[in-house]
Amino acid sequence: MTMPSRHSFVIAPLVLATFVAVGCATSTANSGTTADNTVSGVATPHSSAAVLLDPTNPEWRRAAPARSHLRFETTRGVFVLELVRAWGPIGADRFYNLARLGYYDDARFHRVVPGYIVQWGINGNPAVNAAWKDQQITNDSPRSHNVRGTFAFAQFGPADSKTRNTEIYINLRDNPRSDAEPFTMLGTVIEGMDVLDSLYSGYGEKSGGGLRQGKQGPLLEGGNAYMDREYPKLDRILRVTVMTVER
Repeated sequence: MTMPSRHSFVIAPLVLATFVAVGCATSTANSGTTADNTVSGVATPHSSAAVLLDPTNPEWRRAAPARSHLRFETTRGVFVLELVRAWGPIGADRFYNLARLGYYDDARFHRVVPGYIVQWGINGNPAVNAAWKDQQITNDSPRSHNVRGTFAFAQFGPADSKTRNTEIYINLRDNPRSDAEPFTMLGTVIEGMDVLDSLYSGYGEKSGGGLRQGKQGPLLEGGNAYMDREYPKLDRILRVTVMTVER
């Protein structure tokens, strides 16, 4: 699958099948799409606190499907990402498992800059953040074509080839200024771009900012309790459902 050009990129619609979450893996009636793991806050072997606190658990190293759809339910509505493993296998595997195993459930959108990006990936539990502090992955080959609706792992920059961890950003517009950086786009938004545009952005860079700004310490150490106290208007992810696309 090839990247869309900056001028031809169009967010495609997606029709999702109705499905019933039962706290573990479920299936959908949608032709060609099956639910891999539905995380609903119920402790299961794939979403327990013990798994989140143990980055060495083999579950975190499962390979992502060639293509999968990640459905994010948020306080503003639903958006869906298409994750394409061929674009960056190392990053895709990490993102797929973080989503599948519930790492992003109840996470806050701590960085929302209108006309630029939306970013999240700090867990609500400080103990989980501490466990993942030094779990960076090696960079994939750069695919830094930051058009509206594409997403990638945040990272510190070209000086270090291993700085991607858990934080993801989505481009809210074409951002050619970011193309000089060795980011690896992992897919595109295929539903709910309007939801991302509507996320609360009043705090901008003040509510933690990006990795390079060095201001995320209080968020990592205080988790949701700190963010809710200091930045109560932040929107959040309710849960993420991962669906394999069979084509």
